[in-house]
Amino acid sequence: MPDTLLPSLKFGIGQPVPRQEDPVLLTGQGKYTDDISKPGQLYAYVVRSPYAHGVINGIDVSAALDMPGVKAVYTAADLKAYGPMGCAMPMKSRDGSPLINIERMPLAEDRVRFVGDPVAVVVAETKAQAKDAAEAVFLDIDALPSVTEASQAHDGPQLYDHVPNNLVLDFHFGDEAKVAAAFAGAAHVTKLALRNNRLVVCPMEPRSAIGEWIDGRHVLTLGSQGVFGLRNQMASIMKVKNEELRILTHNVGGSFGMKASAYPEYAVLLHAARELGHPVKWTDERTGSFQSDAHGRDHEVEAELALDAEGHFLAVRLTSYANMGGYLSTVAPLMGTANFTKNIQSNYAVPLIEVNTKSYLTNTTPIAAYRGAGRPEGNYFFERLIETAAKEMGKDAVALRKLNHIPPEAMPYKAASGSVYDGGEFSAILEEALAAADYDGFETRRAEARARGKLRGIGIGNFLECTAPPAKEQGGIRFGADGTVTIITGTLDYGQGHWTPFAQVLHSQLGVPFDKIRLLQGDSDELIAGGGTGGSKSLMASGAAIMEASVKVVDKGKELAAEALEAAVGDIEFEAGNFTIAGTDRSIDIMQLAARNPGKLDVRHVFDEAPQAYPNGCHIAEVEVDPDTGEAKVVRYTTVNDFGVLVNPLLVQGQAHGGIAQGIGQALYERVAYSEDGQLLTASYMDYCLPRADNLPSIGFLSHPVPAKTNPLGVKGCGEAGCAGSLPSVMNALCDALGVAHIDMPATPETIWRALAAKG
Repeated sequence: MPDTLLPSLKFGIGQPVPRQEDPVLLTGQGKYTDDISKPGQLYAYVVRSPYAHGVINGIDVSAALDMPGVKAVYTAADLKAYGPMGCAMPMKSRDGSPLINIERMPLAEDRVRFVGDPVAVVVAETKAQAKDAAEAVFLDIDALPSVTEASQAHDGPQLYDHVPNNLVLDFHFGDEAKVAAAFAGAAHVTKLALRNNRLVVCPMEPRSAIGEWIDGRHVLTLGSQGVFGLRNQMASIMKVKNEELRILTHNVGGSFGMKASAYPEYAVLLHAARELGHPVKWTDERTGSFQSDAHGRDHEVEAELALDAEGHFLAVRLTSYANMGGYLSTVAPLMGTANFTKNIQSNYAVPLIEVNTKSYLTNTTPIAAYRGAGRPEGNYFFERLIETAAKEMGKDAVALRKLNHIPPEAMPYKAASGSVYDGGEFSAILEEALAAADYDGFETRRAEARARGKLRGIGIGNFLECTAPPAKEQGGIRFGADGTVTIITGTLDYGQGHWTPFAQVLHSQLGVPFDKIRLLQGDSDELIAGGGTGGSKSLMASGAAIMEASVKVVDKGKELAAEALEAAVGDIEFEAGNFTIAGTDRSIDIMQLAARNPGKLDVRHVFDEAPQAYPNGCHIAEVEVDPDTGEAKVVRYTTVNDFGVLVNPLLVQGQAHGGIAQGIGQALYERVAYSEDGQLLTASYMDYCLPRADNLPSIGFLSHPVPAKTNPLGVKGCGEAGCAGSLPSVMNALCDALGVAHIDMPATPETIWRALAAKG
């Protein structure tokens, strides 16, 4: 971009401004939790259960307490004063009964329920001393039979006396009779058994936290996705008033949903800090992270699609088993229930939806939200059904999609899921993607690959996902004595790059110098509201909050400017950072006005909320398979996306790349595996495969924006959409390359080789 552009254009909405965080992070000046050391701090190490299921007869900590440097060893008996963690979703089963909740205490007391369940915490002067002493803690546990698959949990060993058959929720959505009639009268029915494989979240930064007791208050420093909600959650666990606890988050090395909620270790750290009178620091090791950080996905699904003779979709039905793990996380049942329901329809005019999901407890690590949290899966299920139905009915899959796309003239469209789509040009996006991907020239590329001994396939992944609805969000604006302007928000950047687009919004509204804008987001003491970051809603929430707060700043500024310029308030106009007397050249700059009136332009504003938005698009992937080894590689990738207004196209493209990489990881590489007795077989990167840079293709990115009507910026959210398009496009391409009806994720070389061998 030429440097001659005016600041308002160079840093305004729609410009690809580089992330302001990058110089700090790339030069090693980031401030992650493990980088922080407090004077006099002690170190904690967590003792975890080696059994997936068992009765705790006793825990002998005497030997550990006698070891050098050890200050304390805590077990459940020491933490009875604190409250439990549990699921926050007010969901009901099909019979109207509420979800059966699980009250999880900070440390396991009577039973352990997965390998990695925390049972004790050692605190010592050094981390090495704490780790050595942890090995001296003797666990007297009688092992019990375990179950790891949700589909086997009904008849498996009981995890809790108050949860019959381990079933916490029997979810149902839809008109069962109407859906059954649609299937009975259909000209064709497609059925697929699909596995939504369990994943380890794998952020670059494992969980880390520091507990402190300062001036009669608990202070917890950690990586999170939003300090306001986490403060309220931790205050409930610690049984203190919200104002008696402070949460601080600095830089965060990734989360993808996993660090959004409280974990057992945090309460122990705060308890230890108060009891011992020293800060207590804990950073998990990678194996502990694999065992105890909430996992993602894990659903066993039968998907069905009913069509008439012309190919019109009549109804879609999902029947699923959802694995909850050994305890219920804050949002545990959401992904396989409400989010399946909202996203299975995608951008198609499906008149009837039915979702049946049984959510079971198992002896595995608890499940929580993972990038997309039910949204990518819903799109994956439907796109696999479409491709399969097209082959079974002898129809063109592209034409079948177009036949069923919701047309622009039908907007706003009331979907069978209950969502109301405010706009979208789905067939136009599909056509644009086909052209950009040179879809018509694919057979030439397939023949060329065959000549090299490779199998090549092409796959389409239409997607539409329903973002999380923005909650109340703070839009604070503070003018500093040093000439800076600080945005205060309750969303939180854990890798996305919020500072830059938020600054672009503020700059476009108030004209304040871009390089003077700062972002304050990780201190619960500064917040009066905050929904955190998750569900692709941050810019919809914080952007709207900043815009509304800016209006209040201007209103205040007009009164102050009228006084400074000796004019009537009604004669003051505001444009591009200047307050001017109408019809004259007499004006005062907003920064000058703020300097003359310290604190008088500051605003603490809360944006109420807005409806969901519906980002959508089309991904087209090409995959090559080596039939001798079963290795699959994505060799060509094209996307066309409708994310509404792009405040910063550069960052949006980066978010899409990240989501696509994680989708390819789930499709081809990643899977959590347990043994029959519940041991985690994929507990390190020696056994768990993440995609590397050389596993990923160059990604084509095109934008086809249809501005959202549900928020003042017109944005739609982009953080999770990459997964929603990549899962179906890659797996559709792989099935096309292999010439098979279906293959489950992850399609590892062994899985592919076996499929080819079975095919002969």
